[in-house]
Amino acid sequence: MRAAPRAFAGPAPAVSLNGARSAADGAAVPMSPQDLAEAALAAVAAGAGEVLVSLRTPCGRQSLSPRVVGPVLEALRGTGVSVPLSVPVSAGVGAEPDPAGRLERVRSWTVLPDRAEVSFGEPGAEELAEALLARGVAVDAVVPLGGPAGPEPMARFLAWPVRTPGRVRLAAELAAADPALVAGLRGLPPVAVLLYGREAAAWPVLRLAARCGTGARTGVGDVLHLPDGRRAGSNAELVAAAREQLARYSPVTAASR
Repeated sequence: MRAAPRAFAGPAPAVSLNGARSAADGAAVPMSPQDLAEAALAAVAAGAGEVLVSLRTPCGRQSLSPRVVGPVLEALRGTGVSVPLSVPVSAGVGAEPDPAGRLERVRSWTVLPDRAEVSFGEPGAEELAEALLARGVAVDAVVPLGGPAGPEPMARFLAWPVRTPGRVRLAAELAAADPALVAGLRGLPPVAVLLYGREAAAWPVLRLAARCGTGARTGVGDVLHLPDGRRAGSNAELVAAAREQLARYSPVTAASR
């Protein structure tokens, strides 16, 4: 008999399964399509609401080739991962530093993700986002805040006319859990917001996201340690910890106690 679905309190975080990590970062980093599928299933069982996966060739090199994108997405969906699947599309992925090359890759995909991350810190972001939207792929506009990139990525995003707000989300990467950075987002177009940080900023930013009521993200791609400093054994362990943190720091759940 199949077990009843597990009930969770509070919002469901996204999970970044692998990011720019490699096997050198430890056993918690899934690499092969089978490992990614198993990690995604376990993360969703732990409460993840969507899955972000960086796509790699068998030798571990990141790629946007349809021969890589299609099999990985099919492996995830074929094993029963039913939440939205997202992939990063940026100059740092594979051998596509050229904006025109990234556009060509996206237009050649035969299997599509549900969402794609587009870095607005890179030239050609607007055209790439439009190409994805035209293919029915929702867009996460990645904008770093409080870091060395400065104001240019946000200026590029604000200059881009968001014609389909329901298909666009602002994914703000915070260098630190500074409420002033979030306060500056109030004048943005009416799009959903997801806040996340990396490494030492990951958990403080997740708690800030809980307090602000935005989307949040965790996973091996962002952080390798749990809130108490212990090394995480898996993406599922990070998701479970994130659910607990989101429930603890959300004003809604805190008020209901």
